[in-house]
Amino acid sequence: MTISTDPSVAPAGSAAPTAPVTVPGPRTRTSGSAAGRGSDFARLSQRITDAGLLKRRPGYYTARLGLVIALLAAGWGTFFALGDTWWQLAVAAFLALVFGQVALVAHDLAHRQVFRRRRPSETWGRLFGNLGIGMSYGWWMNKHTRHHANPNHEELDPDVAPDILVWSTEQARNSRGIARIIGGHQAFLFFPLLTLEGFNLHVASARALRSPSMKHRLLEGVLLFLHLAAYLSALFLVLSPGKAVAFLAVHQCLFGVYLGCTFAPNHKGMPTFTGDERPDFLRRQVLTSRNVRGGLLTDVMLGGLNYQIEHHLFPSMPTPHLRRAQTVVREYCAEIGVPYHETGLFRSYREALTHMHRIGEPIRRQRRTS
Repeated sequence: MTISTDPSVAPAGSAAPTAPVTVPGPRTRTSGSAAGRGSDFARLSQRITDAGLLKRRPGYYTARLGLVIALLAAGWGTFFALGDTWWQLAVAAFLALVFGQVALVAHDLAHRQVFRRRRPSETWGRLFGNLGIGMSYGWWMNKHTRHHANPNHEELDPDVAPDILVWSTEQARNSRGIARIIGGHQAFLFFPLLTLEGFNLHVASARALRSPSMKHRLLEGVLLFLHLAAYLSALFLVLSPGKAVAFLAVHQCLFGVYLGCTFAPNHKGMPTFTGDERPDFLRRQVLTSRNVRGGLLTDVMLGGLNYQIEHHLFPSMPTPHLRRAQTVVREYCAEIGVPYHETGLFRSYREALTHMHRIGEPIRRQRRTS
């Protein structure tokens, strides 16, 4: 079985491959669940468990959830206190960051990092997601679960499915519609397109309500409607129409950029899988993920997703344990010869954009010859 890879993002210290590379190690036809992950992962999991890194951190999450709620209340409180003024655009920028933090909290809730049981995780997830920021918890949970089971698999991971953007040269060759129009220059358009991501999340959440597979559609829909009604009412009752539209644009555009900058470094530009065969669970997660180096500020702004390798290996691990787990995982990967890729934040964006530009070459070539 082979995977596609980009020579520009070969792990540091390794030779950059010029062709598809063979994944080392054992293969298992696992689904990404705890069962059947293979002996390599079992040994790593035992080390992580022995270190106590899977234990819940109720004090941390009580403080974090309380802080996020306080910031959200402070933002809207300032909004109502200021009234009809252009200074509200600064509040819009602040709330964009807060909405991003709310989304990251909802992410942790979905992975049961906060509560062990499903019911409280779903309840708080819908409060933060649907009611708090207008993003469907059920829709996102379904999409994200499929991503974790098969990261960067072109047929199975919805995050690398060809849509507006393409993620492999094969997708570029077969692209149609808007992906065909912008695919050749998608690297230059990536960050501008992120300004639409906030709106896209709201639209996708509403569309998901039509799917019979969506659980608790009525509850999800009511909470989304309450968020939308309260949000638009606040804007157009407090602000003049022009300022309300400006606030909405700044808030939602910056929210989309923030979320995009949080998730883009994780997998974009890393190897992708095709076909039915896959490597075992450990290699499937490590080879497709990229860690981002940084200190406390990076941990806070990216919500712990800068430890993407550790998060994918142990999705329910509480965020504050990921930094300690990194040392264990990195050393173990070195022991068994599995490449472990880590870089700085801006380098991660460069790698992702370089990959996106390279795979758009078939589209650019066809335009030059047509």
